[in-house]
Amino acid sequence: MSGVRLRRSAHFVPSANEKMLAKSLATAADSLVLDLEDAVTPERKDEARAVVAGWLATVDFAGKERIVRLNPLETPWGRADVAATMVHPPDAYLVPKIRTLDDVLLLDAEIAAREREHGHAPGGVKLILVATETPQGVLNLPTFTRCQRVNALTWGAEDLSAAIGARRSRDEHGDYLEVFRHCRLQTLLCAAAAGVQPLDTAFVDIRNLEGLRRDCRDAAWMGFTGKITIHPDHVPIVNEMFSPSPEEAAEALELVAAFEAAQREGRMAFQFRGAMVDMPHLTRARTIVAQARAAGVIPTPGAGH
Repeated sequence: MSGVRLRRSAHFVPSANEKMLAKSLATAADSLVLDLEDAVTPERKDEARAVVAGWLATVDFAGKERIVRLNPLETPWGRADVAATMVHPPDAYLVPKIRTLDDVLLLDAEIAAREREHGHAPGGVKLILVATETPQGVLNLPTFTRCQRVNALTWGAEDLSAAIGARRSRDEHGDYLEVFRHCRLQTLLCAAAAGVQPLDTAFVDIRNLEGLRRDCRDAAWMGFTGKITIHPDHVPIVNEMFSPSPEEAAEALELVAAFEAAQREGRMAFQFRGAMVDMPHLTRARTIVAQARAAGVIPTPGAGH
């Protein structure tokens, strides 16, 4: 996943609302998702699209990634969303309700045409797919990253719940039910297999901050690199949980140095802090170091010089 930007928190800006945008810009979110889909009623789609296109043209996002959640192309609004927002393009589109690879390739072609029309760099706008909102999407998920514009996968439980007739997505202990655990794991594995970023879905129990922390912990332990957020209070917790701690970063740096010393002696397996380590441990340590540097937990060599 080299070259993929820091995307711990991808925070939704609900509807085309100037006040909400200002509030979101004041958060520490790495990315802002400007929503043209579920947060906007059909009667306000044209108005919201014009507002978001204006934001892309005029607003200083202060380094935050600019993501637009589109309406699906097969709706009356999807193609107009792309046409309006590609004049001053976002960094990425969040694409809901994917069913097949053809859905992805059709959108890819639509964006490419607008890149040519407006003189933008080809392939510059990336795709983040919400890959499990339809039953077809769940079954076809391993194919979606064949489109090179895709650089992240995320998943969702709410639309899938409605599509399959599920009464709920979590059990009485707050754990995902089996079908939704499958979607979460499949998203992670397909993203890892393709070398794109896996983003965990939003935590919808807004006031349960301890539950959010536990949800983030499990996702980060498994390998997710970030999470969708829908409330400003969630952003600092998500950023913290998807950043290595200073202690984790220091241990990873120590392990990388130990591997370098061992390699000079012709060894790639040795004891470190009482445990045997070999190549998988080095790979994991290097990933932690890269994440810690991207998050500012430890300095990047040469920074500031």
